[in-house]
Amino acid sequence: MAEIIQRDGTWAFDGSTIRITPGLHRCVPLFRQTYGEVSVPLEAVSDVVWEPERKRGRLRMRLREGADPLLQATGGRLPDAADPYRLTVDADRGGVAEYVAEEIRHALLLDRIPKEPTSGYLLPGPPVPVSVRSSDGTVSFDGTQVRIDWADTADRVKRATGPRIIALGDLVQVEWLPNSGYEDGFLRFVTPETVFSKLPPERDPYTLDLWGSVRRDLLTALVATAVTARLPHPSTRTGAGYDGRDRRRTAVPGRADHHDVLLRRLRELGELHRDGVLTDEEFAMTKAAVLREFG
Repeated sequence: MAEIIQRDGTWAFDGSTIRITPGLHRCVPLFRQTYGEVSVPLEAVSDVVWEPERKRGRLRMRLREGADPLLQATGGRLPDAADPYRLTVDADRGGVAEYVAEEIRHALLLDRIPKEPTSGYLLPGPPVPVSVRSSDGTVSFDGTQVRIDWADTADRVKRATGPRIIALGDLVQVEWLPNSGYEDGFLRFVTPETVFSKLPPERDPYTLDLWGSVRRDLLTALVATAVTARLPHPSTRTGAGYDGRDRRRTAVPGRADHHDVLLRRLRELGELHRDGVLTDEEFAMTKAAVLREFG
């Protein structure tokens, strides 16, 4: 067993799995504490490096492309401090960190682990159900469908469309960009009908606009990862585009009972269009989103 324990977290390698446990110190970001313990199978690892510095260094694990839904969903855009595959190590423990890195690299050579991309996810992603409250609203995923409930601070165009419910089978992919504190981020759910959408995040009823607490908004990556883990692996995509012919529609129970709600939402959108809040294109796209919800 090769193990290193720091206030930033713990790495323990038993020859086949690296168990990464985040520390409980207040310096450990909320995202890593919430994401929790990660068990990385050796076959998912590409390399481990030790980066020494004067006061403290870093252990970094590099995973094979396509092995982890978290890295797939976030596209390498997680801040360094929130990266679960990075461990800050005090300088006086540098020898232990280097030993752990060497043990993992040695096992990679002995087991002849390839560095090529994987054909499927080797890590499971977060468990479901998962729910996160962001600056734009609350997004939830139960393993079969995504639900967005807009906050009072969300754009009135979104609030006029009502809660968004998207079946997993209707999703093509998830796009995520963190709120950096200098630029807004977003969490966008792409369907075959919205893949070419040009609506800005603040008005797109399929997108959470992330503009508030950076620390809190970062947790939306949990939902992005949980959904990504349950979508077809990127290696299965043909690159021929999206036709959506075999995708299921979101079931909306009691549509007849919601007829008045539909009319009210369409009326609100019409008023926003007449007031110049929505352009012709934005009105057409948001109206189509509402009709799809009830149609």
